[in-house]
Amino acid sequence: MIAIVRLIILFCLIILVTAYGLLLCLVLGRSKDRVYYVAKTFSPVARLFGLSVTKHVSYKSLDVKQAVYVANHQNNYDLFTFSHVVPHGVVTVGKSSLRWLPFFGWLYWASGNFLIHRHDRNKAIATISEIVDNMRETGLSIWMFPEGTRSRGRGWLPFKRGAFHAAIQAQVPIIPIVCSSTHKQVSLNRLDNGPVKVEIMDPIFTEGLTDADIPDLVARCESLMQAKQAEMDLELERKR
Repeated sequence: MIAIVRLIILFCLIILVTAYGLLLCLVLGRSKDRVYYVAKTFSPVARLFGLSVTKHVSYKSLDVKQAVYVANHQNNYDLFTFSHVVPHGVVTVGKSSLRWLPFFGWLYWASGNFLIHRHDRNKAIATISEIVDNMRETGLSIWMFPEGTRSRGRGWLPFKRGAFHAAIQAQVPIIPIVCSSTHKQVSLNRLDNGPVKVEIMDPIFTEGLTDADIPDLVARCESLMQAKQAEMDLELERKR
């Protein structure tokens, strides 16, 4: 019964949030903070699923004016957990097919996110260059999921290199963002589905690095993010 009520409320919220978000994007025009403000409308939905989200933001990341943010991608609940820490002046990068997704896809496109052709390597590379050019022109940061798709309980998937190419080309830091493990945490028929932690970590600077440094940069980022998630999971387990 709880699941049915939640799904009905969620469906209504999707319509309301989409309508509000599209209107907000229209009012904001070409503001750099469209994604930031849209994220604010998604973060309270975590409570609908019985999730209690706590966040921690590295003070060092606050001093960075422009960056490439990379986050682990687990499941559909990422939308409601990571939205708690979306910074100002950021857009995300997703598959071009997202624009055709009813409701969320429309809002995703309207809020100024970048859409790339993931299945066409040549177009994807060209889009990374286009994104870097746009970053230089606008001062926007980008947010990417380097695993490329939701892990869905399969553990950490290998990182793709697009985000790291972009950071090195733009000579901006990589800032990892990690969410604690949420696989199988949510039961729609349970009121309280427990705590979740989300953390923006210290920046990894790329000044002076070249494409030859990408393998080491990817490995370092993977190691730091996996260790952080293991640390957060252990902290949450001790509190249960």
